[in-house]
Parts: sequence; C-alpha cells; structure tokens
Amino acid sequence: MDELDTKLITLLRHNGRRSISDLAIETGASRATVRARIEKMEKEGTILGYTVILRADTVELPVRGIMLIEIEGHGTERIIRALGNYPEISEIHTTNGRWDLILELGATSLAEFDAVLRRIRLIPGITSSETNLLLSSPRSARARL
Repeated sequence: MDELDTKLITLLRHNGRRSISDLAIETGASRATVRARIEKMEKEGTILGYTVILRADTVELPVRGIMLIEIEGHGTERIIRALGNYPEISEIHTTNGRWDLILELGATSLAEFDAVLRRIRLIPGITSSETNLLLSSPRSARARL
C-alpha cells in the first residue's frame, strides 16, 4: 500500500460517496488510476464496504489522540463544518459538560500531530482545548477481518 492508496482511503473515510473525478483532483492522479486503485483495494479486501470499513491494520496512524474543544457562543455547526475538512480527524462527537466537541484524530508523527492541533486551535470560535494522546487500544469495536 503506497501513499496514493493511503490518501484515497483517508478521503473515502470522510466521505465514502466522493466521485472518482473528485478523488482524482484531490490526489493529483488520473481518474483511471483512482478507479483501478479503489477496485484493487476492494478486491484485496482492504476496503470492505461503504461507508468505508477498513481492516484494522490498513492505515497505520501511530500517533492518535482525543481532543476536547470548547466553543464560544453558537458557532458549533460552523466549526463542525470547518473540522470536516481535516483528513486527520476520524470522528467528531458533540457532548455536554465543560467541552462542546470531542475529536478523534491521528497522524503519522508527533510533529504532524502537533501541526494539526495548532491549525485546529486557530479556527475562530474555539476558545479552549485539551488533548490526550492514546497510548494503546486494548479493545476496539472497529471492523477487523
């Protein structure tokens, strides 16, 4: 699995209905290449279904974390839309209590993880955040073969 496959999976995780043309534009690959790569991953069992369900070992993001976010005023929907453009974010949860949102995110290195956190904190309306690194996952309900 190379960088193009990883990028395609990341894009499909965030929107499994993206068109081949859109994926080609986003990755800089031809439509034929994107179609062939997706079909190959489906045939090999890397992509199990849509919304994309990944084998647990398909995309390694060794640095993972949970980010808790506090939002000023009534900007939650706007901020959720803005966060939808971050491929490093795998899940966004609304919650109650001190924090307004909980994000699950991952990166390939601590430096990349730090850069994503800094970009997120710059979104107007985010007043406070706290991030915890995930050290291990003894149990997960994510799809596995």
